Amino acid sequence: MQPHPESKDSTGLTGQTDEASEPQLPETTEATAEVPSLEVPPVTKQYFSAIAEWQSSGNRVYCGDGRARMEVSVISDDIVRVRLAPHGQFLEDFSYAVVGKKGLLSHLDVVRNESDLMLTTNSLQCRIQLADGRISFHDLDGELLNADRLPLHWEENITYGGYYVYCSKQRQQDEIFLGLGDKPMSLNLAGKRLRQWNTDAYHYERNTDPLYKSIPFYIGLWNGRAYGVFFDNTFQTFFDFGYEDPGTVSFWSEGGEMNYYFINGPHIIEVIRRYAELTGTTPLPPLWALGFHQSRWSYYPEQRVREVAETFRQKKLPCDVIHLDIDYMDGFRCFTWNRRHFPNPKRMIADLAQKGLKTVLIVDPGIKVDDPYWVYKEGTEQKRFCRRGDDYYMEGHVWPGRCRFPDFTHPDVRAWWGDLFAGFADQGVAGIWCDMNEPAVFGTGTFALDVRHDYDGQGGSHRKGHNVYGMLMARATWEGLKKLRPNKRPFVITRAGYAGMQRYGCTWTGDNQSTWEHLRLASIMLQRLSISGVSFAGSDISGFVGTCDAELYVRWMQLGALSPFMRVHSAGNSNSREPWAFGARTERIVKKYLELRYRLLPYIYSVFWENSRHGFPVLRPLIALEQANPDLLQFEECFCFGDKLLVAPVTEPGAESRAVYLPAGLWYDFWCLHLFEGGRTHQVAAPLDTLPLFVKAGTVLPEGPAMQYVGEKTASPLSLNVFFAPYHVNSFLFEDHGDTFAFEQGVYCEKKFEVCGSASHLLITQAATGMYAPPYDNYRIKLIGLPFVPAQVTVDGRKVRGLKKVRSKNIYMVDVTRHFSRLEIHASESGERQ
Repeated sequence: MQPHPESKDSTGLTGQTDEASEPQLPETTEATAEVPSLEVPPVTKQYFSAIAEWQSSGNRVYCGDGRARMEVSVISDDIVRVRLAPHGQFLEDFSYAVVGKKGLLSHLDVVRNESDLMLTTNSLQCRIQLADGRISFHDLDGELLNADRLPLHWEENITYGGYYVYCSKQRQQDEIFLGLGDKPMSLNLAGKRLRQWNTDAYHYERNTDPLYKSIPFYIGLWNGRAYGVFFDNTFQTFFDFGYEDPGTVSFWSEGGEMNYYFINGPHIIEVIRRYAELTGTTPLPPLWALGFHQSRWSYYPEQRVREVAETFRQKKLPCDVIHLDIDYMDGFRCFTWNRRHFPNPKRMIADLAQKGLKTVLIVDPGIKVDDPYWVYKEGTEQKRFCRRGDDYYMEGHVWPGRCRFPDFTHPDVRAWWGDLFAGFADQGVAGIWCDMNEPAVFGTGTFALDVRHDYDGQGGSHRKGHNVYGMLMARATWEGLKKLRPNKRPFVITRAGYAGMQRYGCTWTGDNQSTWEHLRLASIMLQRLSISGVSFAGSDISGFVGTCDAELYVRWMQLGALSPFMRVHSAGNSNSREPWAFGARTERIVKKYLELRYRLLPYIYSVFWENSRHGFPVLRPLIALEQANPDLLQFEECFCFGDKLLVAPVTEPGAESRAVYLPAGLWYDFWCLHLFEGGRTHQVAAPLDTLPLFVKAGTVLPEGPAMQYVGEKTASPLSLNVFFAPYHVNSFLFEDHGDTFAFEQGVYCEKKFEVCGSASHLLITQAATGMYAPPYDNYRIKLIGLPFVPAQVTVDGRKVRGLKKVRSKNIYMVDVTRHFSRLEIHASESGERQ
């Protein structure tokens, strides 16, 4: 592949030769022979032009226009990567986000015709126009999925070097846009212009932008078909979804490379799963981390922590974790304890553990400038801190005062940081909460842009390293905890992050407010994070800033019970937020939902397994279930947890009922077991003690015991709630030790249940894989919604006794061995109906 010949023009700059009209050189004289032109051409946007040469190599196609080069890589049958080198030289191929660049590519044809290059896989077609390099994506029938409006373009960045890089695509009529992380706004981003630059957004409002996370991945949906675009660029980036021009979608960056992945659907869930193939999934969390967490800024001194713990246990309110905010530290110095407030932290943590309570500590990246402080001294001696362009340390003020900050983009610094947790691990600390890691600096907002980062040997300024700083702090913490406790799953929370942050634990939506609007936003933001690849997320239940009343507290706790991460957290100047702080009635209702959380843990844990193993999102917007129905966006606060439970949170004060759309099929009210026809909207009762919650017909819903903390009780037998359906439905159950890595060696049990019912018969089959033996021998099968009176139960062909009806409800119950393969429920010979 040969580039076009180049020559020097009269300005002394390199440019493409114009063969049609050769420039006339001025006559050389003694006076003018060595005088260069002083004119500098204006900086303007440059566009990829006609393809002059191309080459196919393996799964890559390279195209050049004589100046710029474009690389189109087919990663898998459904993922295509596009890169641009404005002057022909690609940057080093490095990414903190992408972990899987080799997918299943079963077939690839590359053909040149009169107008374009065509790359065809088993499910996707990519066309590159010869005239200007514009790219379009089609299905195998030729139907358009996505297309460039303009050729890829760029503009020189005179101030910092490099280029602004741009991509502009066609926006189809009524196209919907989802994703992009933690944006506090409507689920559909159409008509918005948004920025990706991690920001400490205390007390943020609706439509505040940017927030704490930068996840440059969006899903487009039009004509009932979905696709995804992941723009893997860590510089400050922008997305315009028809804001400037209703017919154009653009994304661009202030530096780095135009480097994006097109991800085929056609279903939203498939797009999300394929994005997870690129950027990874959330490691299976310890089971206790899916319980309830109680937090506040701050619980101190030790006596206050003990009082909170004791009250939870006295009142029999389920809780697994207490979080300690920055006041546990000595002068806000990380990795220290205030010995006046916490004279013996190891004993306190052990005493809490005896009550079934884990301890999680907050840690910030800012290390106080203080010569006697061992972390500061060690970090300075070992050159672990960030430096500025002229070699001064990056220093700024945060909670301890003047601080220096580790360069988490350096692998040696990450290893050093991870080792710092040895003392906490020895004391029994169960998890770490990474805060202020946007990174946040008082006064200036964040680091100066001239701060230098190692970037794993690639080098770069803070313009390049800013958006990955928080994720890499979480990574260093997660890897450190795993090294210190090799067979215990780490639990790490991070406020800031970039694409791929899900590989290092959990997050939350930041410093929200105690308002009804923020309750609604919490539901939408958690769904947005989930479909952006970050499923393990929660909000500060009850709101971080402001005063929360009893009604808002109850409604938020109801949402929290069906959020992936369930934690109450609030600022120190707000009212108390423990479940007993609002009176007996509120406490009684909250206890109901805390117990619901623990009863549903077998199901919740199984959904997290599907997320970790296969990349399926934990929370699923209704539009993802029926994506040909854009009207479902009016129910944007409703969602499915996994694919079996539909949650319709109440987000209006004083509400006694609410409208909810149920997707096609049959659905049961979780509480009263009333059967609803799907594919339509229903008005359902929602008094203060009731969260509208629905179960898909055909579901086998596992249920554990109500307990005070994970491990307090063993489900023996394990309840399986079987919701009758007159069609086939699959359900899954995952079990293992709950906190070790033994499942990676096959020590787990994954069960697949299939339910199929008729007017006089119900069949339940079970298939199990894995080497884990659960601590129970039997299932307690609860049969719900049978359209007939059951007369006989057979397990693998043998009759079983003990079938009985539960009170006046249409529920029958029978205990069977957990080893069954085929369970059948038969109607009486008369075919008596319910």
